[in-house]
Parts: sequence; C-alpha cells; structure tokens
Amino acid sequence: MDCCPRPSGMLSRRQWLGQAACGFGSVALNWMLQRDAAAADGLGLLGAPHASPKVRSVIFLYMDGGPSQVDTFDPKPLLNKYDGQPFPAETEPTQFNNLGGTLASPWKFQKYGQSGIEVSELFPNVAKHVDDLALIRSMTSNFSEHTNANYFLHTGSGLQGRPSMGAWTTYGLGSENDNLPGFVVLNGGLIPPGGLDNFNSGFLPAAFQGSIFAASDPPVANIRSRDKSPAAQRSKLDLLNKLDQLTLDQVGRNDQMESAIANYELAYRMQSAVPNLMDLADETPQTLEEYGLNHSYDPTKTFGRLCLLSRRLVERGVRFVELTVPNVGHDRWDQHSNLKDGHEKNCLAVDQPIAALLADLKRRGMLDSTLVVWGGEFGRTPFAQGKNGRDHNPFGFTMWMAGGGVKGGTVYGSTDEFGYKVVENRVEMYDLHATILHLLGVDHRRLTFRFSGRDMRLTDVHGHVLHDILV
Repeated sequence: MDCCPRPSGMLSRRQWLGQAACGFGSVALNWMLQRDAAAADGLGLLGAPHASPKVRSVIFLYMDGGPSQVDTFDPKPLLNKYDGQPFPAETEPTQFNNLGGTLASPWKFQKYGQSGIEVSELFPNVAKHVDDLALIRSMTSNFSEHTNANYFLHTGSGLQGRPSMGAWTTYGLGSENDNLPGFVVLNGGLIPPGGLDNFNSGFLPAAFQGSIFAASDPPVANIRSRDKSPAAQRSKLDLLNKLDQLTLDQVGRNDQMESAIANYELAYRMQSAVPNLMDLADETPQTLEEYGLNHSYDPTKTFGRLCLLSRRLVERGVRFVELTVPNVGHDRWDQHSNLKDGHEKNCLAVDQPIAALLADLKRRGMLDSTLVVWGGEFGRTPFAQGKNGRDHNPFGFTMWMAGGGVKGGTVYGSTDEFGYKVVENRVEMYDLHATILHLLGVDHRRLTFRFSGRDMRLTDVHGHVLHDILV
C-alpha cells in the first residue's frame, strides 16, 4: 500500500521506471534488432566488408594433434649433431615430462621452387607448391594441452563457450549460397579434443554454428525427405513455422526458436543442394585421381574426398570450410611415441589431397579468391618423449597460408637453432585470426557482439595483421 494516495490513473514510481526503462531501452533495442536481422538475412552483420576483400572464402586444413615443425616445414640441422644426447638448452615443463635426449628428424629436407624453401620429404607433393605458400615458422600458443589449445586456435580463448572463427566469419559476412550453411566442417572421422564446441557459435546466434558433414554420402542424417511429395513436406514445414511464429509473437525474440526456424528452412533447401554437392559424376577421372580418390590407402581416399568437397563448397559460395583429419590408426598427429610411423601415415593421408586442392583451385582461377590455411593447435618438442616420440610444444611451430592476398614463397619468423622457441617475429593466434579476417575484408577490431556487458570480438583486445606475408 502506498504511503501517500495519488490521483486515479497516475503511475507508481516502480511502474513508471519499469515502463520508462522499456522506452529508453527500446532505442538501443531497435538498433540491436536491426543488427541481428542483418546478420540473419544472409548478408551478415556488416552488410558489406569493411574494406575490399582479397578472398571470398576460407578453407582451414586442421591438423588435429600438433604436427612436428622440425619434421615438416622448419628444418634444424643442429639436431643431427646432438641426436641422442641430453638436450643442450633449458626446457619448459611439458605435458608429460617424460624427457628423452635430443631427437633429430628421421626425414631429410630439400629446397623447392624458385623460393628455395626447404620442406621435409614427408610432403613431396605439397612441396611442389611452396612458391604459393607463406610459411609462418613463429607461431605460438598460450596452451600446451589439447582441449584448451584447440579452443584457443578455433575461438581465440582457451575456455569453452566462445564462438569459432567460422561462426564469426559467417556472422560478419553471411553466406553467398542460401541453400548451404555458411560454415561447414568436413569431418574426416576424428572430432578433436574439446568436441563440437570448437565449431560452435558460442554467444552468437545459434544459426552461425558449424554444420558437420561426414565424408560419406549422405554427409548429414535425414538429408533425404521421407515424405511422399515435396508438397507434403512443405505443408508440414509451413505448419511448424506458423506454430513457432505464434509462440514468438507471445514470448518475443528468442534465439533458440528463431535459429530453429532458420535451420528448418535451411535443411529443407539443403535437400536439393547437398545431393548435388556430393555427386562427383561431373568431375573428370583425372581430377579424382589427382585428389587420391583411387589411392590404395583409405585415409588418403577419405581426405582426398574432403579436399575435393571443400573446393566444391567454396565454388558454391560457402564462406568457411574446415577439414578434420582421418583416422590413420594413431592418435591424430599426436605422436608421443612411434613418431616415424605416425607422421608418415598422417602425411600419406593428407599430402596428395592438399597438393591437388592447391593445384585445382589455381587451375580454376579460384586460388585468388580462396584462403587456404594449414596447421594444428601447437607443435612438438625437438627432444624426445621417451625414445621415439615428441611432446607438445606451444613455444614455436609452423602454420602456412596460401591464396588471395598471400605473398607466396615467403618464410615469416623463425625459431631457435633447435626449433624449440620463437626468436624472431613471434605470432600469436590473435594475429592469425586478425589476418584471416583482414583478407576477408573485415577489420577484426570492428567485428563485435555485445555480450556480458562488453563488446566481444574474436581477437579479444589483441591481434595484429601480418602485413609482411601479404601482397
């Protein structure tokens, strides 16, 4: 009961504040609704890039587990001198601390291309394209354990729950194909530690999470309608949308429900687009051979199919495609033991398909509009774990880029003489993310989402574009 009576029809202070707050808040809310609507209509939040983009799409070749930089793209001859001896430099704590002696690479390196960049014999096919690659030999991570390092690589945070870079990309730019997701993950058979949260939308609208496609056909469950006719299915979907819309009218905006409606509609359209995507009948026998689809090694066939599908996806306007690795009988690239057999099998699975992808994109004039990124969540130590393995190494490892806007035949940064720690041009994950967005025409500092009281972004408060590897 009010202590002081008021004339009939007058509002209490509590009522006035409640209604006025809604009124004041609607000014900001109106802008937020327009922003989210723009992000959901296929154009993305920006409507148009911040600057002229160098590429339209990204293909991320994710080498889950951490390839060894000193055995692939960062030769260190001094390891041969100290092979089997105690490691002659100070070491950091490792994941398992089962330290052995210095371990020389079992593989030889040689120079390739006009650039003369040295590449391991593990990658004889990719090495032929070295003049198209920008090797970043000074990558670092803030985490030495797979799950946190995977989140960091994918989302810019070592903690669970942040949006993946693929989700940020499609949130900002949308997709150029209404019948396929803007962010597709082609699963070779192994979901990385950290699970599907590596590909999620986090606090962004749920419609921007990665869609997981398997290497098999069909790539997603229930892609083929069970209804007797398209008209019958359309009628059911229209009824479902009408019921959902009635609920939305009652409760107001709801991300889960709105995303469900959008995903139902997308799934309906995918029923015609996906079978066409997966049908390789229009590919020449030579193309299938080049990608390794006739290879005697099944993991090569699997990854070859994924690489070919990634080209077909970006050809159809999909914005961000990520490939995970097939199972070669080892724990991904994570060779804590049996390094030689494990890395050789992993390279056999991916080398030919990646080289075919680069060649195919270039032949079709698509490499100029596509960014290809290769790498894992960290590297490996130059000293042994036990006798024949390598532990995790976040202090210096290699990733590479190729495609539009990238200066091919380039080496950026360096590790010490053992390939252990960065000594020149240290690169953080934030820098990698900033550079990817820059090539897409997006200023990483301006692509934000209001969450938990602050403007969040993929690069947090960090990140510098690697202009030295760009044309």
